[in-house]
Amino acid sequence: VQLQASGGGLVQPGGSLGLSCAASGNIYSTNTMGWYRQAPGKQRDLVATVTSGGGTNYADSVKGRFTISRDSAKSVVCLQLNSLKPEDTAVYYCNVAYTRWGRDYDYWGQGTLVTVSS
Repeated sequence: VQLQASGGGLVQPGGSLGLSCAASGNIYSTNTMGWYRQAPGKQRDLVATVTSGGGTNYADSVKGRFTISRDSAKSVVCLQLNSLKPEDTAVYYCNVAYTRWGRDYDYWGQGTLVTVSS
């Protein structure tokens, strides 16, 4: 399984950015796709996830500003980042996870850098 993320870059505070991640390979259809981020010197934290059933979960810090979506037919997960703040600066990683036959599977993309600065 491979995940290819794209869309990071430099944006001014208050601006918007869109991230996209395409997954390829043998992925069980019942899964959760999501985005995590890691700021310099900090641990990797959840940003948002979306299940194959459409259920979403967001970190409190991004609620109302970020929107996660997915195209399950194409195994693509997107994250729209609005009203960006300097504290949103981080490397953003996409993820797909599922459990099948009692075994957990967890795959990560290579990360894409989002920098929020004036």
